Amino acid sequence: METQENKMGVMPVGKLLITMSLPMMISMLVQALYNIVDSIFVARVGEYAVRAVSLAFPAQTLMIAVAVGTAVGINALLSRTLGQQDFEKANEVAANGVFISAVCCLLTALAGALAAKAFIYSQTDVAQVRNYGVSYLTICTVFSVGIFMQTCFERLLQSTGKTFYTMITQGTGALVNIILDPILIFGLFGAPRLEAAGAAIATVTGQIIAALLAILFNLKYNDDVRLKLHGFRPNLRLIGQIYAVGAPSIVVQAIGSVMTYGMNLILSAFGIAQTVFGLYFKLQSFIFMPIFGLNNGMVPIIAYNYGAGKRERVIQTTKTSIYYAVGIMLVGLIIMETIPAQLLSMFNATPELLSVGVPALRTICLSFLFAGYCIVVGSVFQALGNGVYSMIVSIARQLIVLLPVAYLLSLTGNVSNIWWAFPIAELMSVAMSSYFLWRINRKVISHIG
Repeated sequence: METQENKMGVMPVGKLLITMSLPMMISMLVQALYNIVDSIFVARVGEYAVRAVSLAFPAQTLMIAVAVGTAVGINALLSRTLGQQDFEKANEVAANGVFISAVCCLLTALAGALAAKAFIYSQTDVAQVRNYGVSYLTICTVFSVGIFMQTCFERLLQSTGKTFYTMITQGTGALVNIILDPILIFGLFGAPRLEAAGAAIATVTGQIIAALLAILFNLKYNDDVRLKLHGFRPNLRLIGQIYAVGAPSIVVQAIGSVMTYGMNLILSAFGIAQTVFGLYFKLQSFIFMPIFGLNNGMVPIIAYNYGAGKRERVIQTTKTSIYYAVGIMLVGLIIMETIPAQLLSMFNATPELLSVGVPALRTICLSFLFAGYCIVVGSVFQALGNGVYSMIVSIARQLIVLLPVAYLLSLTGNVSNIWWAFPIAELMSVAMSSYFLWRINRKVISHIG
């Protein structure tokens, strides 16, 4: 237990950040890979199937937002509590985290069963897209136990520095999904041909297997946190503290769902542009996922050293993370600018899809350099218990700037103009994130220790 605390509080920051983040970045890349493979297989069914999966995406994002946001709150509170050497409280935080994750899972399943049809129908009039979308979304939400339990138990491992095990859980889940995808989508080896529904079943099966592995690793290898669910009673004060950090994170990601849904409505007049937008999200996840992996490694380091009163390590971790993030995004920008047609061709792209998709990718990716900086800074706010700052920036970027600008540009009747809303919104995000970073440095960081 001592060595773990020494690692978080003593190991050189650059090395520590790579040690903590690299397994997460690899597992996030695997996650992104199976997202893309999912769509590559679905694209072989037809453009309507890809569009259906794209229309389900905002609801899936919302579900993942609740799972990840709850886990972010658990992670930050647990790391801080361990930094303060309060091991009894740490165990209680973990037990309450598992409880609220289970409650969220039940509520998601209920919402999916009742609202999936209305959600898909609101975005398209095409009967085949509707059929694919409803079956896909219903399966993903009703069987959401995997994503909620996987995310919760992986964060328990992360908050104690055991990120290697999360790489195994996520990698295994992704591998199961990739193997099952073609079998269930196309009906190979005697399985029924389920098309879009097959992709959903492959996804939830991978998540459930990853969740079972994460639970096993916690019980077997996570000595820093001992889960005691016998005689458990919810502690509302601790749950409140978890959501003080987690709720803004949920809102930030939920706003992404609202933005995607709004963009789908704006793009519905341009038909195939909805498919392009969905494919862009699949491709950009390959670039953004490593940044989220970096964040997952960074947050417990900052939270731990904040709790331990080590200001210099908090500052150094923040600066190093920003350098890494901007570097990764620069690579992503170069790739999307140079080979957009080849990227879209992976999804069986028609000439019509390419004519809309190539300018879309080249325009949207201009926002990448700013985005790397903004994502890291937003996570610094969360790690220091000021998640509301990242929530304000996200609301402003996606709802106050991006959607209204996209709508106004859609009135020109030229779909290529709509994509400029993304770089415009990101510029505003840089300005706000920098202001809040200056503010949190003055009010919190400068007073640590």
